[in-house]
Parts: sequence; C-alpha cells; structure tokens
Amino acid sequence: MSEIARIYRPAKNAMQSGRGKLKKWVLEYSPSAARFADPLMGWTGSSDMNSQVTLKFDDKESAIAFCEAKGIEFQVIEPKERKLNIKAYADNFASNRVIG
Repeated sequence: MSEIARIYRPAKNAMQSGRGKLKKWVLEYSPSAARFADPLMGWTGSSDMNSQVTLKFDDKESAIAFCEAKGIEFQVIEPKERKLNIKAYADNFASNRVIG
C-alpha cells in the first residue's frame, strides 16, 4: 500500500477578512482506511494515523522535494486565482445602473 499526499494552498474561509496566512502550502495524506463509529461512545475513529499528519511548507517546491525525498506519491492541487471586481461607491448611484 502506498501513501498518497495532497499538496495545496488552503483557501480563505468565510470568517476571515485578512489574507495573511494563505501563503503557506499544506501537505496532507489522503485517507487510506475508512472511519468507524465507536459503538459505546459514538465517537468517530480510524486506524489510519497518517490522516492526523499535516505539514506546512513555505513554497510548493519544498513540499514536492519532501515527498520525493521520502518516496511519497503526491498530487499537487493548484490554487484558484481570485477575480477582483473593482467598483467605486459612486457606481451604486449611476444613471446607467442595471437593477435585477
């Protein structure tokens, strides 16, 4: 069984306003075993220890080099670039504004 890792740059969630910590790249292992519910407590468990590992890197090349050095199969997920729609406040009151 070989380990497969995902390398990606996390997106900003809806509760964040700043973009400060979004420059790091994250390496996470894909789950190799299914999760199960504990019959007594109802907690979710797993026998896969690699699913608990998350590594952060300053750049994508460092994460790729780490995987190649350790012999880990990896998949790089490129981030989607955000599209800025720059408007001025005065555009809300323009005479040619389309409503609807």
